Amino acid sequence: MNFMEYCNIVVNTGTKATDRLFTYKIPTDLYGKIRIGDKVVVPFGKGNKLLEGVVFEENSEDSVKNIKGMKSIQRLVDDELGLSGKQVDLCKWLKETYLCTYSEAIQCLIPKFYSDVNTKTKKIAIINFDPEDMDSIISKMSKNAYKQIEVLKILSVAQRMQVTDLMKVGKTSRAVINGLEKKNLIKIIEEKEYRTPINLDKIERDEPNKLNEEQLLAYNSILNVIKRKEHDTFLLHGVTGSGKTEVYMHLVRKVINRGEQVIILVPEISLTPQIVGKFIKRFGNNVAVLHSKLSLGERYDQWKKIKNNEISIVVGARSAIFAPCDNLGLIIIDEEHESSYKSEMNPKYYTIDVAKHLCRQSNAVLLLGSATPSIESYYNAKNGVYKLLELKNRFNNNPLPSVDIVDMRIELEEGNKSMFSRSLYEAMKESLLNNKQIILFLNRRGYSTFVSCRSCGYVVKCMHCDISMTYHHKNNIAKCHYCGYKSIVPKVCPECGSKYIKFFGSGTEKVEQHVNKLFPSFKTKRLDIDTTSKKGNLERIIKAFGNREIDILIGTQMVAKGLDFPYVTLVGILSADITLNLPDYRANERTFQLLTQVAGRAGRHDFRGHVIIQTYSPDNYAIISSQKQDFKEFYNKEIELRREFCYPPFHNIINIIVLGKDENLVVKSANRLFQKLESEILNNNELENTQLLGPNPAIHNKIKGFYRWQILLKYQSIDHEIIKGIINYICNINKGKYLDSKVHLIFDLKPYNIF
Repeated sequence: MNFMEYCNIVVNTGTKATDRLFTYKIPTDLYGKIRIGDKVVVPFGKGNKLLEGVVFEENSEDSVKNIKGMKSIQRLVDDELGLSGKQVDLCKWLKETYLCTYSEAIQCLIPKFYSDVNTKTKKIAIINFDPEDMDSIISKMSKNAYKQIEVLKILSVAQRMQVTDLMKVGKTSRAVINGLEKKNLIKIIEEKEYRTPINLDKIERDEPNKLNEEQLLAYNSILNVIKRKEHDTFLLHGVTGSGKTEVYMHLVRKVINRGEQVIILVPEISLTPQIVGKFIKRFGNNVAVLHSKLSLGERYDQWKKIKNNEISIVVGARSAIFAPCDNLGLIIIDEEHESSYKSEMNPKYYTIDVAKHLCRQSNAVLLLGSATPSIESYYNAKNGVYKLLELKNRFNNNPLPSVDIVDMRIELEEGNKSMFSRSLYEAMKESLLNNKQIILFLNRRGYSTFVSCRSCGYVVKCMHCDISMTYHHKNNIAKCHYCGYKSIVPKVCPECGSKYIKFFGSGTEKVEQHVNKLFPSFKTKRLDIDTTSKKGNLERIIKAFGNREIDILIGTQMVAKGLDFPYVTLVGILSADITLNLPDYRANERTFQLLTQVAGRAGRHDFRGHVIIQTYSPDNYAIISSQKQDFKEFYNKEIELRREFCYPPFHNIINIIVLGKDENLVVKSANRLFQKLESEILNNNELENTQLLGPNPAIHNKIKGFYRWQILLKYQSIDHEIIKGIINYICNINKGKYLDSKVHLIFDLKPYNIF
């Protein structure tokens, strides 16, 4: 029998300098026991320090050099945290696609915290005799042992019970249980206990809803491909409230009945409670949840159950795409347009691209769903790269909400300096008097957006970032939303000594205070990062709103997507201009998406919805299209602008950030890097249509103490491999030639933000 004798290993050294495969000999006692993806311990470096590594490839004796001096694997790590063959292939793909290190790729699939979490166990009590002998045993026991007798009677019915539950049911102590164990009448055994964020006892099961004609057409189109076990990508474009989730659940039922697994992704943790609740009601304990709000123990146990094929359905945020599913049949990415599907940490992966790779590996189907698809996705669907399916009506045939635009310039001219227009205030009064609920949306947290001196213009900025700090009234502090730095707001101006320090702009905290003054007898709550940072708060707020214990929900983009409450009839968008004024080519797209999505929270069930959009730019085409809730009108205007100015989907972009704590070194390094890139691109005849822009200070020129300069490349997609090769050679392999040792480099091959 042929055994693997040599293998190539990724060694976890923690440095980029050793980002390659190292060949090791497999000792004879491990022949046949080591496979691709296993974790091993190996000696590394001159000191032969023992480090963990992952087996990535088999190597043959013919290709191995210096066999005599080759080091051997010391031992196999048996902790269930190795990779499958498919996961090893995924790591290689991540490294090749996003130019990350092997270790960065591996950490996506086996996060570090997993190995630091102990397995939790529970103690189970079982009878240690034949139940038919119960009467005989009890007759021989002392009458004073009535508590022990009661415990035995309970166990004779239950057969087995967790010790803590037995103590509660029997209203007894651990001493009584221990006494029975000493008499050898019961045995106490330990079993693994899976920690879970889901309380199944409090969830009522439901049955599938009948699909309407539009839903059924979409469902059958996707199901036919699933049955053929073929890979394909679908874009399900359905208006808000059209019943996309019900289509998802019908498909999930078919896939798991085939013995396959499903991954369902949502963009925001805030959406997880509602969508998880829907899937739990339908599929019970066959659902696992993965997101960053779970405790380490919960996350570890959920991950392990998925890996052991004990779970068929995985629901989670972006990182759940790396769930260890080895038998994938379907991946669903809901709200596929959302920016949170783009990782801002290395590897800077785009979740949809990872999903495509996984589906190709497994001949699985990828389903993208959105009421407001990204321009790129809709372009792909229109051009046959994806299959386009549409749900043009709400599932219950309810009309879309009516949408009014309020020009806040006119409000100001007519003397209204409030954050609420007169029409929004009147609509709020009417909704509350009719016992309905309201959502107010402002994509800015905190109390005031900046603190400034009215005398000299001084703005309170973060000492680590070149960014104004946000005032939080509750704690009376100014806080940087980039690095978290906090400071007390000065009472006098540090620059000129003036007492005219004032607060400008409004955030969700200020809106909440204002609403409480206007409507003191109604219950108001905020839903933003500040109110949901503590574990469990998010679920509590959403549950309370669903139970109508809250009348007015005020929030950032956490309230804009996925939430479904039947008594919400009014949505107020307090400032549509916040995203519109961002210095980014996606600004109009983001504005349209956010406004349309948040408007879609109104009137989803039996009551007609009403939306009021407050803006200083009422003539902007993104705002007008969102009023009409007309995606195609917006797309047709936006796609022509993208074509004219060479933006995606017509051109690709690479964003290169040069950063360091010494601004002079950053500037010098950025210029040297730019000159080398310019030289390589100009000397390549195939790259005539490539644009190189910069180097310039990034819009956020300083973050967390690091100065940042930026270089942008715009190029045609057919040149991607050439450009990627140049970037890898200059910015990765030889960056030491162009960058000072104290200067760092971040490059993003598919940026969602370019500032």
